[in-house]
Amino acid sequence: MKITKEQIGNAIWILALVLILFTPVGFHVRVWVSKVIAEVISADTVEDDEQITLEDYHWNLVDLDGKRTDFQSAKGKVAVVNVWATWCPPCVAELPKFVDLYADYKDKVVFAFVANDDKEKVEAFLKKKGYRLPVYLQASSAPSELESSTIPATYIISKSGKIVVDERGAANWNSESTRSLLDELVLE
Repeated sequence: MKITKEQIGNAIWILALVLILFTPVGFHVRVWVSKVIAEVISADTVEDDEQITLEDYHWNLVDLDGKRTDFQSAKGKVAVVNVWATWCPPCVAELPKFVDLYADYKDKVVFAFVANDDKEKVEAFLKKKGYRLPVYLQASSAPSELESSTIPATYIISKSGKIVVDERGAANWNSESTRSLLDELVLE
């Protein structure tokens, strides 16, 4: 049986797809693609008449040092909540922009990066990347208004508890529009 150029070409394409879908090389390719896409996507605010109010802030979280906290402490403050995981390419892609945003707003806004992952994996990931973010693990269920079946899921909550941003997927969180929104919410 003779192998044709077409069969060789098909085999190369199949090998490339297998590498992209099932190997660490593929993970990095998916992160890169997500970064490119996220760079042009700014989070949209929820229309005023469609904004829901976070009624119950009760949500037990544990930081990576084991210290328990209740999200209730964010009530009456502007908050950014990002639910993510180390195995999620869009999550990994958007984190550098969050690092920049956090560096500038950490004293004005409550940030909670809630990892859906093993503590050890999260710690290793953050150490490898050099990220210093307030990362938490869930110790109780999230409020129903902050539940999502997909990640990344990001919420920006006003001082009055209105969820003004409810975004699924990667976005550029260090955009001028996000910064302007946070500045506006902090001044309310």
